[in-house]
Parts: sequence; structure tokens; C-alpha cells
Amino acid sequence: MMSSDPPPLPRPATLEDVALVAGVSRATVSRVINGAQTVDPAMRRAVKRAIADTRYVPNRAARSLVTRRTGSIALVVSEREQREVTDAFLGRMFTDPHFGRVVSGVLDVLRPAGAQMLLMLADDDASRTQLVSYLRQGHVDGAILISSHAADPLPSMLTRTGLPAVLAARPAQPTDISYVDVDQQAGAKVAADHLVALGCRNIVTISGPLDMPAGQDRLAGFRAAMAEHGRPDVISVEGDFTQAGGAAAMKRLLGEHPGLDGVFVASDLMALGALPVLYRQGRRVPEDVAVVGFDDSSAALACDPPLTTVRQPVEEMAAEMARLLLRRINEPDRPITSVIFQPALVARQSA
Repeated sequence: MMSSDPPPLPRPATLEDVALVAGVSRATVSRVINGAQTVDPAMRRAVKRAIADTRYVPNRAARSLVTRRTGSIALVVSEREQREVTDAFLGRMFTDPHFGRVVSGVLDVLRPAGAQMLLMLADDDASRTQLVSYLRQGHVDGAILISSHAADPLPSMLTRTGLPAVLAARPAQPTDISYVDVDQQAGAKVAADHLVALGCRNIVTISGPLDMPAGQDRLAGFRAAMAEHGRPDVISVEGDFTQAGGAAAMKRLLGEHPGLDGVFVASDLMALGALPVLYRQGRRVPEDVAVVGFDDSSAALACDPPLTTVRQPVEEMAAEMARLLLRRINEPDRPITSVIFQPALVARQSA
């Protein structure tokens, strides 16, 4: 009589199995898995081949008991207070090309390192307090913080916990935290120089939100560059880094300054909203009005005509944030670091 019992499942590979296949000690395998930098490169390659051959999967729960690591990183988005929290967050996720590029750059570094990304949102005092309490309980190894306004207390709250953290963009207030940014003022100068070189005489700007360091720095850099060209009185209207905000600001500028012939728009997404307003007022781009954006995001290519813009290498910046954080997790005594990327003009058909 034949047994109806199913065949036994194959036994999961162990550290010992990997060590046997690689021809090294169990301790060497453990050091490779835990990211130790002292392993001979040839041994490291042998261990990695053996892991692939045996299909070994580390036991994260057991590993975390030894290393006190979770293998998880929090990507924290800190917003202004919103009435509709979920709608505001989802709107940002699916409509803001900058945010998607940040996520892509972070994951490019975390995945090869075997780390998972946990996406978290804080938008008021209560949620910030709750988030910090959660993080300090050891649920993640570190945090990358995307903060949207100058008065945000979260960067300082995170540094007080001692949790390794990196900030996307320069902190508005002096804070003992590593950060990565683009030279915002230099980027705005590139835009100003280009518009002046084109021969534009009546140049205006749609700034970013002036409660954000990026909005402040881009406006300051643009005004300083225009002053160098002998034009210290630059007309500006504040935008909010959204397509609708760019449209509203462009409509206001045309109403108050109909003679404008050059516009620096402090984000590509705002420029995407501004261009149709120009067309509805009978202005051709670039023949009547030259337009320069900032970011070099997918929104720049969605513009008609394709947008001349200042490129900030967002994916590379986000990857550097992830690398800085992983280094700080592995070496908690590393000094606080700031990394500043340089912008560049990407010339297309709008200016």
C-alpha cells in the first residue's frame, strides 16, 4: 500500500552549508553577511557565490538579536498640517516627480545592501511625536527625512533620539544632522545668466514657497545674479511647487506685468502649469516669452515646448543620502557630513 504523505520539503540552507560550499569558516560567512569590511575580497566573492548556489536566506530575526539591527530604513516625509492627510500624501506621491526620483535613488542603494525601506508620513505635532516614539523603539536602523517647511521641528527631534539620520536638503535652522543638497543659489544664477544672454529685458520669477529653504535659496540666488547684471529689482510671485500654483502665479504676473519677456520658474512642475496660461494670453514660447524651470524632472519633458531647465541630479543625491545613512549606521561616530551637488543648465526649446 502506497503512502499518501507528501514528500518532505527540502531543508533550508544554513550558515554551515554556505561555509562548506565556499570553503571558508562559519565565522567568515557571518562576517560577509553582516557587511564586515575586513574580509578578503576573494573570500567575499566565494561566500556570495555559495549563498547564491545554496539559496541561503539569512534569518533576520536571529540576526537582529545579535547585531541589534532591523535591516530597515525609514523614509520620512514631513508635511505641513493638512486637513486631508491621506489625500495630501497620496497626491504628493503620484503627482510630484521629485518625490518619485528620491524614492528611486534611495532604493538603488538600499536593495543591494539588503535593506528594506519603510515609508512614513508626519504632518502635525501629534503624528511627529508618535513617529519619533516609534523610531526610537528600535523598529528601524536609521531615517532619511524629507522635510517640507522651515519651521519643521522633526530634524531636531530626530537628532535628540540619537537615531542615525540624514536630511534631504539644507536644514532651515542649524541642526546637528547630515544632509545632501544641490547648490540652489548657483542653479538660480545659471537660469538668470541664460535669460539675460538671450536678450530678455523684462525678466520675472515664480518662486518656490518662501517657508522652504529651497524656495528661499532659489529666489535669493536669482535676485543676486540679476543684480550682478544691473537689474536689482526683480518682480517675483510666490508659488507652491505645484502645477496649479504655477498657473495661478503666471496669471497674476501677466495681469500685473504684461510686458514680461522672460520667466524663471523655480520648479518644472510649476512651469508645466504656467505655460498654458501664457498660450491662453496669446504669448508664444520662446518667441515672446522665454521660460526656464528648475529640476530637470519628467515635467520638463511634458511641457510644450520641452522646457529649458536647471538640472539637479535628484537620483544621485538620494543615493548619496542612503550611502551616508548606511555609513553612519555602521560607524556611529562618523562626523556630521554635508554633500552639495552642482547644478547644470539643460537647454531645450522654451528658452
